Amino acid sequence: MIKAINLSKSFDGRLVLENISATFHQGKINQIIGESGSGKTVLLKSLVGLYPIDNGEIYYNDTLFSSIDRKGRQTLRKKIGMLFQGGALFDSVSVLENVKFPLDMFTDMSEAEKLERANFCLQRVNISDSNKLFPSEISGGMQKRVAIARAIALNPKYLFCDEPNSGLDPRTATVIDNLIKEITEEYQITTIINTHDMNSVMEIGDKILFIYQGQKWWEGTREEILKTDNKELNQFVFSSSLTRAVKGKL
Repeated sequence: MIKAINLSKSFDGRLVLENISATFHQGKINQIIGESGSGKTVLLKSLVGLYPIDNGEIYYNDTLFSSIDRKGRQTLRKKIGMLFQGGALFDSVSVLENVKFPLDMFTDMSEAEKLERANFCLQRVNISDSNKLFPSEISGGMQKRVAIARAIALNPKYLFCDEPNSGLDPRTATVIDNLIKEITEEYQITTIINTHDMNSVMEIGDKILFIYQGQKWWEGTREEILKTDNKELNQFVFSSSLTRAVKGKL
């Protein structure tokens, strides 16, 4: 579980996040949605520690993040998996070496143990037959699978995903969504996804947090979205659906 309490963040005097409180549950798909510029990406990066917050508190289970020393943060980092927008794979090394990278960085495993773990993760995302290929030699959907395999290489307790469906066709996006959900439930990970894809929200979202102009504007389940009278959320859902419909005709 991750909990944010009255979290605020500004850049150059401009308030981007204002007093956001939310709880992100273990074994669930927790999604952050909102328009471009709403602050959802800043919230995700603040939760993971990429941005220092101005005010508020962030807890990883019962541990206050700001109270952890450098050694403690290194230990926590080993429990965190990151799935970046676009995958962010290293083009100059193979699929297998990409997945093995965090094991090289953060563990004292033997080379044989690292190879065994990396191959296991590739098998888990159904891509083990491409481990010797380079990222440029596989499709976008396969690259996302490799990125997921790398994100779970350290057997994380927390998984952060930034727009995991970006650039994917609807069918492949659904495959990636289902894979993230399966892994979250199987390993009881606290998964937080930053997304604008309402298909993803309605298919796999367990808890939804809607950010509007830097504030928590609504939170609930995907079933509750269909019943809400929140004007700004309804506008966001409608515009997202309209955009998908237009793209589908192109």
